Amino acid sequence: MRPELLNVLTLAYIGDAVFELKVREYLVLEKGIAKVNDLQKEAVKYVSAKGQADFINKAIENNWLTEEEVLIYKRGRNAKGRNPKNVGTALHSQSTGFECVIATHYLENNFKRIDEIFEKYKNLINETIE
Repeated sequence: MRPELLNVLTLAYIGDAVFELKVREYLVLEKGIAKVNDLQKEAVKYVSAKGQADFINKAIENNWLTEEEVLIYKRGRNAKGRNPKNVGTALHSQSTGFECVIATHYLENNFKRIDEIFEKYKNLINETIE
């Protein structure tokens, strides 16, 4: 599978699912949350367009991403798609770019890099919610 040949919004769709799974694994396996209602409440803190946009901006600012990842992000961010209902267009675009980075690594079987990105992501989110 060559991620660069996929439609950007399809790529983001895959990235969204992969990222959601990472969050769920973290909440169940690392944080030990077992009740579905509690899982849903916690997951919302981690899976949001704002959280993803904040992270990707900080990641770029701190050079946490490779040049290739920045290019993938920009391709996703610049995609034309539907207007989001709950968040602004800029946040949604940045989130889409983030999801494209995750999907690309997933499709290239680069799970170690997904784990590295997620580790930084969860640390950033945990700092803001504590």
